[in-house]
Amino acid sequence: MSKIPVGISTCLLGEQVRYDGGHKHSRFCTEVLARHFDFHPTCPEVAAGLGTPRPAVHLREIDNNLRLIDAKGNADHTESMQAVIDQVVPSLGHLRGYILMAKSPSCGMERIKVHNEEGQLIHRDGRGLFAEALMQAYPLLPVEEEGRLHDDQLRENFVERVFAYDDWLQNVVADLSPEALIQFHTRHKFQLLAHNEAIYRTLGPLLADLKCTPLEQIAKQYISGFMAAMACKVSRGAHVNAMQHLMGYLRDSMGDADRQVLTEQIEAYHRGELPLIVPMTLLRMAQRREPVDYVALQQYLSPYPDELGLRNRV
Repeated sequence: MSKIPVGISTCLLGEQVRYDGGHKHSRFCTEVLARHFDFHPTCPEVAAGLGTPRPAVHLREIDNNLRLIDAKGNADHTESMQAVIDQVVPSLGHLRGYILMAKSPSCGMERIKVHNEEGQLIHRDGRGLFAEALMQAYPLLPVEEEGRLHDDQLRENFVERVFAYDDWLQNVVADLSPEALIQFHTRHKFQLLAHNEAIYRTLGPLLADLKCTPLEQIAKQYISGFMAAMACKVSRGAHVNAMQHLMGYLRDSMGDADRQVLTEQIEAYHRGELPLIVPMTLLRMAQRREPVDYVALQQYLSPYPDELGLRNRV
């Protein structure tokens, strides 16, 4: 199976492109995710001609506009950065996700320091210029900062979104049809239920009549809701709800003893005594013993390759 194209800040691959001539090598990215992701690196500051090493830069708010200026106030690199954004961002539509470098005035996704015209710090809720342009151009694209990937739930959520978005682009956008749209919704029903039950209950009716509205419009509305739902972290209670629904489909194929064991393990997971992988493995075993066609379709059971081990930690 071909790897999934994902953008990444170049310094996270170990390339020495930081302002101080160093890097921020992420071994999780290069040694784990790289088995499944085809990384497409960009360093906007190097592309803008700032050089390596280079004076540190930061964001200054001048006349209600953010500008990229070196920390000593000697050079304004805003136009050079905008030229890179105008050239690079339109070419990124093939990506299924993006991993950004935190705290960067170009790549930082959130909590970036913003200074006033004199260089004094005024707030810490800015976003890097490249990151802002990327996220505005591709609002559906799963985007995360490398530092946040150390959080088990955020890591699992990001990877799950990348695989789901890849499914959408490959199997719906590539050949849009009512059948493709309905099949996608069917595959991801239990993921939606777990991530956001309220949105889950709106998306089904949206697909009830695919003839009354142009299909492209329905698809756009659907995927906007879908990706918004998938961005929500899943609570233990929501996972329990989804697993109990799945048990209902498997009930006739499970003996009393197996049902009791599975119920006990789901309850233990709910209490925080077990990781998600334990009851999920039992559900998958039950499905394999006596397959139920509808359950076999559900990406919720295996939303990404098992070897990533993400459900061992949530």
